Amino acid sequence: MRKSFILFLILSCVHNLSAQTGLYQSGKQVILDDNFELFNKHLFSGSRFEYEELKNSDLNNNQQVLVDFYHAVSALKIENPGSADLVNHFIRNYPNHPKKNEAAFILGSFYFDRKNYREAIPAFQKIETSAIKPEQKSEIYFKTGYSYFLLKDFKNALNYFNQVKVEKGGYSADAYYYAGFISKESGNYDQAIKDFKEAEKSGFYASKVPYMLAGIYYQQGYFDELIDYAEPVLKSRPNLDRKEEIHLYLAEAYFEKRNFAAAAQNYDLFVNARKRDLDRSQVYKAGVAQFETGNFQRASDYFKVSAVIEDEIGQVSSYYLGHAYLKLNNPQFASTSFNAAYKNTSNPNIREDALVNFAKVNLERGSFQEAVNALDAYLDNYPNGIYANEAENLLTDALINTNNYLRAIEHIEKMSRKSERLKAAYQKITFYQGLVYYRDKKHDLATNYFDKSLASPIDKDLVVQAHFWKGENFAATNRSPQAIKSYETLQSLKPTTTDPYLVKSYYGLGYTYFNLQQYTKAENQFRQYVDKGGKNDDPDKYDEALVRLGDVYFVQKKFTESQSAFQRAINEGGSSVDYAYFRSGVVFNFQNRNTEAISQLDRLISGYPNSLYFEDAIYQKSQINMEESRYADAREGYSRLISSRPNSQFVPFALEGRAVANFSLQNYDQTIEDYKRILQNHPNSSNAEAALVGLQEALALQGRSEEFSQYLGTYRNANPDNKSLQNLEYEAAKNLYFSNSFDQAINAFLGYLKNYPQSANRDEANYFIADAHYKLGQKEKALEYFYLIEKVKASTQRIKAVQRIAALEMEQSNYKQAIGFYREAINYSRNKIEEFEVFSGLMNAYYQTQKFDSAGYFADRVVQLGSVTQDAVPEATLLKAKSQREMGKETEADETLMELINEYKTVHGAEGLFLLAEGQSQKQNYEQSNNTIFDFSGPFFPYDYWYGRCFILLADNYLKLDEVFQAKATLESILENSNNDEVKEMANKKLAEIK
Repeated sequence: MRKSFILFLILSCVHNLSAQTGLYQSGKQVILDDNFELFNKHLFSGSRFEYEELKNSDLNNNQQVLVDFYHAVSALKIENPGSADLVNHFIRNYPNHPKKNEAAFILGSFYFDRKNYREAIPAFQKIETSAIKPEQKSEIYFKTGYSYFLLKDFKNALNYFNQVKVEKGGYSADAYYYAGFISKESGNYDQAIKDFKEAEKSGFYASKVPYMLAGIYYQQGYFDELIDYAEPVLKSRPNLDRKEEIHLYLAEAYFEKRNFAAAAQNYDLFVNARKRDLDRSQVYKAGVAQFETGNFQRASDYFKVSAVIEDEIGQVSSYYLGHAYLKLNNPQFASTSFNAAYKNTSNPNIREDALVNFAKVNLERGSFQEAVNALDAYLDNYPNGIYANEAENLLTDALINTNNYLRAIEHIEKMSRKSERLKAAYQKITFYQGLVYYRDKKHDLATNYFDKSLASPIDKDLVVQAHFWKGENFAATNRSPQAIKSYETLQSLKPTTTDPYLVKSYYGLGYTYFNLQQYTKAENQFRQYVDKGGKNDDPDKYDEALVRLGDVYFVQKKFTESQSAFQRAINEGGSSVDYAYFRSGVVFNFQNRNTEAISQLDRLISGYPNSLYFEDAIYQKSQINMEESRYADAREGYSRLISSRPNSQFVPFALEGRAVANFSLQNYDQTIEDYKRILQNHPNSSNAEAALVGLQEALALQGRSEEFSQYLGTYRNANPDNKSLQNLEYEAAKNLYFSNSFDQAINAFLGYLKNYPQSANRDEANYFIADAHYKLGQKEKALEYFYLIEKVKASTQRIKAVQRIAALEMEQSNYKQAIGFYREAINYSRNKIEEFEVFSGLMNAYYQTQKFDSAGYFADRVVQLGSVTQDAVPEATLLKAKSQREMGKETEADETLMELINEYKTVHGAEGLFLLAEGQSQKQNYEQSNNTIFDFSGPFFPYDYWYGRCFILLADNYLKLDEVFQAKATLESILENSNNDEVKEMANKKLAEIK
């Protein structure tokens, strides 16, 4: 609104002219003129004082009017208290005087300028407008109307604005603008448009009116008119008021007209102005506009905002967001978006569609269990839905690939009608569940599910595999006849000669026959395995088959073929070379080719000092030297065995051999000492009686026969007649132990030791007592007895006691003590099982004592042993990765974890996946961490805890990426699907923090 000229100045000029016509008619007039000069110079304080002095003077009527007027106005100008009353008093006293209008105008303007509109209105209303010019009327009417406007009395305001429009003065544009505003607010849009268009002709309002008109067109739904009006205005007037709001009106209009490209452009122009935010419905529409124009990234930015609240807008936004993420090749985000749309119950049609899309996305990205759950829910909730047939087909695919096989099997078994495709799925899933039970050593259940698979013989290759694993399952529980039947059934199906499971069956069947001592049949199977691809099947099994083939030839006295098999194993350089050297030496010995036999044994002894067959080789070589009458060489070999392996099972026989060698060399004293050691330390060995005979002969030659009775008594005590009470008591105690009556067994053995304190069975009895205490959970007592045995250095029970002490100390977290005993046990392990127990114990003990380098070393030793137990290799690989990470070897740790994840779908692999993803997140590689979880988590679904931890980590990563919607949806999904209370508690806590 522009400022007008002051009416008061015009009226003052009139007064000056009239005053000059009667110049200086009296002295009072001169004073009046001087006072007016003060007033005219805006010296209002002075003029008020002077006029007040004149008020009670002898004045004519005209002079009195002027004095009262200027006195009141001067007081008002300096805002003296009561000055407004003076002006009002003047107006009342001189209602017909021309100065009355001037006084009313000055009073109204005084209130108006100070925004005291309630007082301004009555002041302006006291002006007799019929006595003033049109221009003056325009100002008075406008100010009165504007005062009503600001007091929100729009009816009276509009009445005055309309009068201004009639006068067509300097306030016309103002009046049109405010009148248009009032009409707009009252819903009189047509009149508002007319008024705004008139106001727009003014340069001042040309920048203000477009926003108002755009709003009216939008409110009336005049989208074409809005577009036609706003587009040229925006191009021609660069400095429009609230320009961004005009863009928003245009965006909304274009959206309604389905011109999504123009809508998207205008929404973005509004947002980029950063004056205020779009409301959620506008954010949603902006997302739709971007989506429809193919700008899916920008669309997702909008939909993420509008989807956060669970209402109708939130549902449809989530649905669109899912499709946008699919277009952006981000199936992970698409999955959570569709799931959120499904969980929102606002629109049933969107729910149905979203559920199917959620299933499809998860099926495509390999999250088969989620796909199964979704499709199952669809068929339950929408049995006659538009996607029912498609869902059935998709469910079949999902069931085939899911890791929750039992759930899948249950689902299929409930279906009354099964298509061929579904039967094929059932065959595959039951087979996989059979493998799971086989892995978990639940052998009866494994057999049951292999039989279920065989009952739906759709896939012939799978039939072959089921028979193979059924045979493996029977073999694992020593049910040899059943195993043979399964393997032979497989072979009778006549799969292709290169079928890997046919090749595997040769090995399995060969070993089964071997264990039953049916060597001719075993020979045939092992030979076929070796000749028909065993090396490509499994290098370790191939090496094993070669030496077993050599063994079965040997048992059948086919020495040439046996030697050929062992030499082939040696030439192949596999894992059984040491055994092949040993057996080759044995075969050469049987062929009386002892020079060659010793050559083979020497290669084992010199090249494989840690071999399990090292002791066998030394003993066998010594035996050959004895055959060849090389007594000194034989004695040296026996001595080496006795000194290097004091707890070996060969020691009593090596002592006997050395005694015989020394006898032959006429070293009778040494002969006597070795026989004594047998009788003293190994009185129950099978050669004790022979030692007694040899001792008697050697003592006689030395003239010491009187000593013999002492050792004869020792032998009798250790080997009483079978009917003796001592033997009966001992056997009774053992029977209690082996029947798991451990309390009674302990009491029986204690009674036995009390009755026969010098018994040769003492150490073994103590071992049984210790083990019985252990099996009763009495670990302290068990340790006490194991330690008793450990102190007897020559005891044949000592090495077993050392191994058990190590394991017990490990169980009680006494890691340093455990390490010492485990390290001693390394030298006495006779097979892979014992080696595994030692290496595994050392691996874990070193890890617990933070000696990570050593932990990693023994983890590698465990891995090298292979699958001694089902979880041996994955457990060791996981601990190796943890050790590498503790040592700061992040790259190596990640590589080890990746190897674990790819190779082993066990709980260890599940933990490994979490550790790998967690490490990536800690390096702020959040997207890489998410991709790792999505790419590899599917097979680990059965392991609730680690699977859940992975997805909680996923939610954390989303928060760090400012993807709040995805984080929230992920946590909600965990709460719906997880069966692990600890994981659900974590998810609940994080979800509460987000909300």
